[in-house]
Amino acid sequence: MRNKLVVLFAVLALVASSLACSFGDPTLDNVRTAKDQDGNQPSSVFSAGDTIYVVTDLSNGAVGNVVNSKWYAVNVEGLEANLMFDEADINIEEDGFNGTVYFYYPPPDDGGWPVGSYRVEVYFNSVLVDTVEFTVE
Repeated sequence: MRNKLVVLFAVLALVASSLACSFGDPTLDNVRTAKDQDGNQPSSVFSAGDTIYVVTDLSNGAVGNVVNSKWYAVNVEGLEANLMFDEADINIEEDGFNGTVYFYYPPPDDGGWPVGSYRVEVYFNSVLVDTVEFTVE
């Protein structure tokens, strides 16, 4: 009987520690530019006709969390330096969300992406998490 009780407590401790890990604070990491929405084709160099994805991984997301991106043309001929040209929010609508969150920007209709350097700032609940840079050649 004593051995069964020890095993039961060990199992309960294991379950409790597993649950504690799965319900931790929300974290956003591994921000990257890619050629696909899953981030499996990471790249920092794109062509004028590419759709550009900014992908990040969210763990333990909660309802009300907001992931935000701000897109800038850093050094693009004909544009003001560091011009912010887009901003988007993704509102998390599921408690315990674990997965990929992505933003994308298709090539402009008037001839594609202008050649130059760009950056995207990614925020989580209004706090800057990371900045990624890419170029269009």
